[in-house]
Amino acid sequence: MTARIAIIMPCYNCAAHLATSIGSVLAQTYTDWELIVVDDGSTDTSAAQVATLDDPRIQLIRQANAGVSAARNRALQAANSELVAFLDADDIWAPTFLEAMLKALDAQPAAALAYCGWQNIGLPGGRSAPFVPPDYETPHKLETLLGGCRWPIHATLTRHAAITAAGGFNPRYSHAEDFALWLQIATQTPIVRVADVLAYYHFHGGAQASANHARAALQLWQAQHDYIAAHPALAQRLGRDTLARLTHGAVLERAYVSYWTRDLVTARSLFRHVMRHGYGNARDWKYMLPALLPLRWHQTLLCLSFNDKNKLPLKK
Repeated sequence: MTARIAIIMPCYNCAAHLATSIGSVLAQTYTDWELIVVDDGSTDTSAAQVATLDDPRIQLIRQANAGVSAARNRALQAANSELVAFLDADDIWAPTFLEAMLKALDAQPAAALAYCGWQNIGLPGGRSAPFVPPDYETPHKLETLLGGCRWPIHATLTRHAAITAAGGFNPRYSHAEDFALWLQIATQTPIVRVADVLAYYHFHGGAQASANHARAALQLWQAQHDYIAAHPALAQRLGRDTLARLTHGAVLERAYVSYWTRDLVTARSLFRHVMRHGYGNARDWKYMLPALLPLRWHQTLLCLSFNDKNKLPLKK
């Protein structure tokens, strides 16, 4: 029999965390699910771990390494469920995640997606506070969504038909693939918030998916740009200034964050992107223009300007 919820888990060399993530699935209070694990060309024991699990609800698919979007799309093709949840192989859910999310969608049949609060466990610097995203069903929904979906992929439960209609995950994105999908779905149909923290990231101290901040920021911008290009009426509805603030302005904001946290390489890349699009005021350009210089010249200029190397963004 087909389970009502398909849980899709892409996995690439996650042997150290796989048991914990699958354990959070097995601990769910709602039990009518199937777990489809797509081993995306792992070279560790990930696939072997899944193969030993004695639960008919768990299915293992193996493929050559093709990236997270291709792995999720492969699982979507294998799933016959009404609803889909996504859980990466190093993240977990609270035991009531599926139950609470399903209850929210059942209460609002017109909604295509439910999302909930989340928490990043183990992030240094006191940045592990739980977070509940805002309610997006307001008169400003389109603008707010285009500015960014403030929930991770494993904090959602989505109708399978809506994902299919949106075309699944775009393989061209390696960082903003879920944002691009949510834009397609959530701007066209209602979504519902579950105001509880039920999804958890685990920061492992290594190079996780969002570690390349420049690429992540630019791919989010590209997803915004692609969506606007595919929906030309959006430009007329929101206006040029608003669109520029939501797109180029977001990249500039990320550049400043990198600049003041001493990641000059990332800041320079993002500053140059913003300048190519002619965005920013005179004060912004004062900070951006030195990004056109060679890196060492830029560093030297900052040393002369600040006269305090401890304050300079000199990360290489």
